[in-house]
Amino acid sequence: MDARSDKNAVPLAVDLDGTLIATDLLWEGVFALLKKNPLYLFLIPFWLSGGPARLKQEIAARVDIDPASLPYRQPLLERLRAEHAEGRKIVLATGTPRKFAEAIALHLGIFDRVLATDGKENLTSGKKRASLVAAYGDGGFDYAGNSRHDLKVFDAARRAIVVAPDRSAARWQAKHGGDSMPGPKPTLRTVLKMLRVHQWLKNTLIAVPLVLSHEYFNVALIKDCALAFVSFSAVASAIYIVNDFFDLALDRQHATKRNRPFASGMLSIPFGLASIAVLLAVGIGTALFLPVEFLIVLAGYMVATTAYSLAVKRMLLLDVLTLAGLYTMRILAGTAATGIDVSFWLLAFSAFFFLSLALVKRYVELRSTMLSAGQRIAGRGYRTEDQEIVAQAGMASAFSSALVLALYIDSNEVRELYSHPWVVWPVAPIVLYLAMRVWILARRDELQDDPVVFIMRDWRSQIVILMGALLLVVGAWLA
Repeated sequence: MDARSDKNAVPLAVDLDGTLIATDLLWEGVFALLKKNPLYLFLIPFWLSGGPARLKQEIAARVDIDPASLPYRQPLLERLRAEHAEGRKIVLATGTPRKFAEAIALHLGIFDRVLATDGKENLTSGKKRASLVAAYGDGGFDYAGNSRHDLKVFDAARRAIVVAPDRSAARWQAKHGGDSMPGPKPTLRTVLKMLRVHQWLKNTLIAVPLVLSHEYFNVALIKDCALAFVSFSAVASAIYIVNDFFDLALDRQHATKRNRPFASGMLSIPFGLASIAVLLAVGIGTALFLPVEFLIVLAGYMVATTAYSLAVKRMLLLDVLTLAGLYTMRILAGTAATGIDVSFWLLAFSAFFFLSLALVKRYVELRSTMLSAGQRIAGRGYRTEDQEIVAQAGMASAFSSALVLALYIDSNEVRELYSHPWVVWPVAPIVLYLAMRVWILARRDELQDDPVVFIMRDWRSQIVILMGALLLVVGAWLA
């Protein structure tokens, strides 16, 4: 029988990373390991000195994967299932550690054999080719791959299936032929989603000191605020990407977060790492044009957000207190950038108001996650029975913020700024309205978004915010 003419007599070997799944398990393993214990960062170079196979083996020994949640390339997977059903032998040939490869093979149930990296040999490129040729002969197998590491295997295969190719694999396919299965291309919207551009709205808090001091037309201070906004937004986006890397497994279990660029495999982790470098360069570079105090606040923000991503977000109550502090740090950043002092009352108001919004975010997670008694939300420190205490604490924080704001409006600082403080008194009930409306919608299960982003997008909230802003402007005009 001529193996080159009978498809079912020729096994189909399939690469894993980037081909069968739209991600790279080595990179995912690194971040899963660091999430377990950041100190592993110091062991990774030592393991790598023993070669890629040693590194992969050490990571696999300490990390588990969930094969069911991985972003499989569905067109290829459907083809493999169809050919397996017809009796064709399917081989998983991958540089991924054997532990991961066998877990995926067991989950899918379509592979007759698994060739993978062990502790001694990294099964990629030439070594993968040699292994397949030794098992099936030169031209005795078909091969599905996606990258430059697969070119040598393509050359030895009877027929190549080029899946979601990188530039090298695309050039090889154009020159030598074979089947092509292009993957979805990321768009500008994908990149913007990675950057979480909508979250930049939170950084407008940097302008609060400028607005409250009535320096609306001070061009120099407006420029400083704009630079601070750019700096904070770039750094925040970099931290969001880092957070996405650490939360890949959790995001894939979530109804909406699984569509994020890295969880879905639309963007690669190396692309994300390069983006982090560019964003940090932009953020820190912009900060150099501002006072050194701003750099100190920015550095504190970076440390706090990184700690939040690595550990604090899983700690009961400390997570929401940290989130409230991060919002307040944005106001402090505005103070540091412009040199305008802010009142203790304002910082206290910010802490209570944003603590309420952080608690409503956790409350929504508890309401939307199906848990049995005693179970925790994945990656959080909260259990089902915590719903009511979280709600009570959140609403108490909302009322506390309105009370602090009312006391601030009646303070000497405000009397110095406004000759008619009564004009701005309605701002306190406006704040209470915003917070209480969010809580009511959350209890109705009608709030699915980040509460801060919801307030910025909701037309009713926009109207009352505009009313509050007009009151401040009128009060300043009457001063």
